[in-house]
Amino acid sequence: MENGEFSSLSQLMEYGCAVNSPGDALGQTPAHLAACGGQAFFLLWQLQTGVDINQQDLFGEALIHKAARSGSLQCLSVLVAHDARLDVCNKEGYTAEDLALSGGFPECAKYLAIVKRTQDTFSRAQSSMHDLKEKTASIKRGQCNNLSIAYGKRRRSDGFI
Repeated sequence: MENGEFSSLSQLMEYGCAVNSPGDALGQTPAHLAACGGQAFFLLWQLQTGVDINQQDLFGEALIHKAARSGSLQCLSVLVAHDARLDVCNKEGYTAEDLALSGGFPECAKYLAIVKRTQDTFSRAQSSMHDLKEKTASIKRGQCNNLSIAYGKRRRSDGFI
């Protein structure tokens, strides 16, 4: 373990075991520090202890913002794999993708853009499938009602035929 990694681990441990309580005056949790420092291993460990992945600090920045600002593809992938929201804006109105691009990390910005596009496409497909299922169920219900009338059966008031 390198000195930088040991120092980061020490800082994370100093903040105690309340994983979602702000560890410093800026409202940054140990997970924020891990994401900002590009410490994917520590970030993953924090996520496994129950960290609120979308918790924002005083600047309105969630873990995804910190990872994008530091240019850490490893941290970004850990956060995406744990369903971090990509559409969250900080207090200045910037998303993580915006911060990665303005920070000089085009590969991070591209990764976030691709993931966002994929999530949006998947969400639209799920919505379309749900609508299709509803329409199909509605049509089937209508056909069943028409069939019972066609065979001369009438529906009783208690629902039995």
